[in-house]
Amino acid sequence: MKKFWRVFLYEYRRHVLRKRFIFALLGMPLMILFIAAFGFISVLIQYKNTPIGYIDQAGVIVNPGVSYSEDPFFKPVELIPFSDESTARQAMDAGMVQGVYILHPEYLDNGQVDLIAPRSVSPNAQSDFSAFLRLNLLEGKSGEIKTRLLSGPEVEILSIDGSRQASSQRILSIILPIAVGLLFLIVINMTGGYLLQAVVEEKENRTMEIIVTSVSPNQLMIGKTLADLCVGLTQLVAWLGFVAIGLVVAGVFSPWVAMQEIELGSLLLIIALVLPAFIMIAGLMAATGAMVTETRESQQMVTMFTLPLFVPMWLIYPIMINPNSPLAVGLSLFPLTSPMTLPLRAAFTTIPAWQIAAGLVIIYACAAGALLLAGRAFRMGMLQYGKRLTWREVFQRG
Repeated sequence: MKKFWRVFLYEYRRHVLRKRFIFALLGMPLMILFIAAFGFISVLIQYKNTPIGYIDQAGVIVNPGVSYSEDPFFKPVELIPFSDESTARQAMDAGMVQGVYILHPEYLDNGQVDLIAPRSVSPNAQSDFSAFLRLNLLEGKSGEIKTRLLSGPEVEILSIDGSRQASSQRILSIILPIAVGLLFLIVINMTGGYLLQAVVEEKENRTMEIIVTSVSPNQLMIGKTLADLCVGLTQLVAWLGFVAIGLVVAGVFSPWVAMQEIELGSLLLIIALVLPAFIMIAGLMAATGAMVTETRESQQMVTMFTLPLFVPMWLIYPIMINPNSPLAVGLSLFPLTSPMTLPLRAAFTTIPAWQIAAGLVIIYACAAGALLLAGRAFRMGMLQYGKRLTWREVFQRG
C-alpha cells in the first residue's frame, strides 16, 4: 500500500506542477473573463449618456420623475419633456438630445410612437425610455399588478405524467448536466492524454522495467490511474469553482440568476457518475498505452473510448423531448454515455430507481474492470517488449 501511494503522489505532482497543466487550468477561466470583458467593453462603446426628449401628445406620462433604471453599471439617460416638435428639433439640432420620441394622441389605441433623430439612438437610451413609458402606463396600479405585468408571464413546462416541471427558476438544473458534461469531455481528453503519453513514453525508454522491480504492475497502474483521476478532478473542481464564483457575482446584479435553483439530487447524481467515469476512461487509456509501442498509435486507438462520450451531445434533442424512450434508457445504462445521459434525463423526468441503480452498478463495475485490465495489459506488455498486444490477447491470457 505504501508503494501505491508513492506512485500516486509522484504521478499527481508530476502532472499538476507542469506549466502546461497550470496554463490549461487557468486558460479557460481567463478566456471566459476575456470574452466577458470584451462584451462589457462593446456595450460601453455603444453607451451614450446624452439626454433623450419626448413629446407626450397622448397624456400618458403622469409621473415624469419615476425611477426607470436600476442598472448598477450605467447611469440612466435623462429624459426631457418638450411641449411641441419645433422646440424639440431646436434642442436636437443644438446637440442637447440624441433624439425625440413623439407619442401621438391615439397612442393608447394604436401604440403609435415616432422617433426623430439625426442618427441612431443608443441602445441604452431606447431601453431607458421604454422602461420609463411602461412604468407611467402602470402608474396608479397596485404593487402586485405592476410587478406581475413588468415581470411578464411565468411559463412552466410539465411532463405528461406530471412528475417533473421546467420553469425559468430551474434553468440551471437543465444547463448543469450539459455544462458538467462538456467540462468532463474536455478534462478527460486532456488528463487522459497525460496518462496515455506517460505510459507509452516510459515503455519506449524502458523506464518501466526499472520501476516494476520495486512495485507490482497492478499497484503501478492503479496508482497512475487514480493519480490521473485526481488530476482531472483538480481541473474540473477548479473550473466549477470559477463558475460558482461567477454565478454568485452575477446573482448580486441579476435577480434572475439569484432566483435560480439547483436540485441537490441531480448534483449528487452527477458526482456519483463522474467519479467512476473518470476511473474507467483513465484505466482504458492506461491499458491502451500499455498495449501499443508508439505514442502516435495510442492516440489513434484512444478515439474508440472518447468518441462515445459525445453521443449524448449529438442526441440531446431526442433525449430532452422523450427522456423515457428506449434510446434514452439505453444510453443511461451504457457506461460511456450514462454520465451525461442520466443527469440530463433527471432534469426532465423522474427516472425509475432501478435504472439509476443499474447505471451506477454498471459504471462502477466497469471502472473496477478497467483498473484490472490496465494492470493485466501492462504486465503482458512487459513480457512482450517491442510487440503490440491485441485486445484478444489481453482478455485470453491471465
